Amino acid sequence: MKHKLLVLTRDNSAYYEAIRRHNLPDLEVLDDSPNSVFEADVWLAEPKLAAPLLAHASQLAWVQSTFAGVDALTKSRRHHHYQLTNIKNLFGPMMSEYVFGHILALYRHHTKYSQLQRNSHWQALPLRQLRGKRMVLLGTGDIGQHICQTAHQFGIEVIGVNRSGTPKAPFDMTLSIQQLDSALPGADLVVCVLPSTDETVNLFDKHRLQLLKPGTIFVNVGRGDLVDEQALILHLSLNPTSHAVLDVYRQEPLPEDNPLWKCQNAILTPHVAAPSTTEDVVRQFADNYLRFIANQPLNNQIDFALGY
Repeated sequence: MKHKLLVLTRDNSAYYEAIRRHNLPDLEVLDDSPNSVFEADVWLAEPKLAAPLLAHASQLAWVQSTFAGVDALTKSRRHHHYQLTNIKNLFGPMMSEYVFGHILALYRHHTKYSQLQRNSHWQALPLRQLRGKRMVLLGTGDIGQHICQTAHQFGIEVIGVNRSGTPKAPFDMTLSIQQLDSALPGADLVVCVLPSTDETVNLFDKHRLQLLKPGTIFVNVGRGDLVDEQALILHLSLNPTSHAVLDVYRQEPLPEDNPLWKCQNAILTPHVAAPSTTEDVVRQFADNYLRFIANQPLNNQIDFALGY
């Protein structure tokens, strides 16, 4: 049986070339004409590009997301007649680099020392160490596990938080989301790598942000809607020794008039914490495609009910 593939990305030409190199059997790669949406039974797609077209996808059997996050597809209440898979096991090391790059810069006063250098001023700032600190890490999957392992190298205790509270290695303790409030007051570092689901929207509202002690570093590399941005802005203004490191936002690109830009104790980056390469994505797609044509279970399947 011949399968027809529709590619929906911001760089289709690079994906076409990578797919060609894998020489996948019985696969016809369609162009990006409107008729291709009706004809294709397999999509390799960015979720936000795919979501508006699902109503017209009469032949669709499987969507391989090019991203880890698939909330643009799972939050649709219709058109769940296909299998959905995402990309995994690529982002843990890069996320760890991002998270600890910023945490170390804050703990070791990198910005302040740069200012002192520009002024030719010799001054030792108070020493802060990560050893003995406590991290509350929301998300205990592949990415969370990588970050936890890195944290342990610095002597940080890590409390993992997931939906059920099911214990996971290598976390020192695992709590459910319902137990989150009990863990936040003792946290020195809070890191979010959760997907966007009905349960996680506005997880960090005014109430939970008020539970954080002054000086806590809050990092969000999960999804922007986990955080009530207005509540976070207020929290940062009231706690000048606290910091937020944000790579994801409710609206992307972040509008120029968003008050977050002017928060002196916030570090903002444009969703760059863990980019994947085209070849990385296509390698996982190719492996899943061979499973698909052999009627074998696909890797990294998404449960629409759970949202991940």
